[in-house]
Amino acid sequence: VQLVEFGGGLVQPGGSLRLSCAASGFTFSRYPMSWYRQAPGKERELVARITSAGGSTYYADSVKGRFTISRDNAKNTVYLQMNSLKPEDTGVYYCCLDRRDIGLGVVWGQGTQVTVSS
Repeated sequence: VQLVEFGGGLVQPGGSLRLSCAASGFTFSRYPMSWYRQAPGKERELVARITSAGGSTYYADSVKGRFTISRDNAKNTVYLQMNSLKPEDTGVYYCCLDRRDIGLGVVWGQGTQVTVSS
């Protein structure tokens, strides 16, 4: 099982970035997927989550209305579109597969750095 994130970088406040997470080694379409982030000196936090078929999503209050999670099950990829970025969105963003409910644990990607700064 592997998760590989792409798309991080440096962006000015108010700008946009689109993160991608390419999944392999499991049946992607069967499982919900999530994006987390970790800012310097802070704990990792859930940003957004999407159900297996993409019909339902969850967002942290801090990103609601600015970020959109989506997935393409034909491409085994989950996305995070981030608009109206703020300096407090800075951090390492991780893709996550959580299968603890069926005893298979949690898999993390390697993370991608997002820096929002002028």
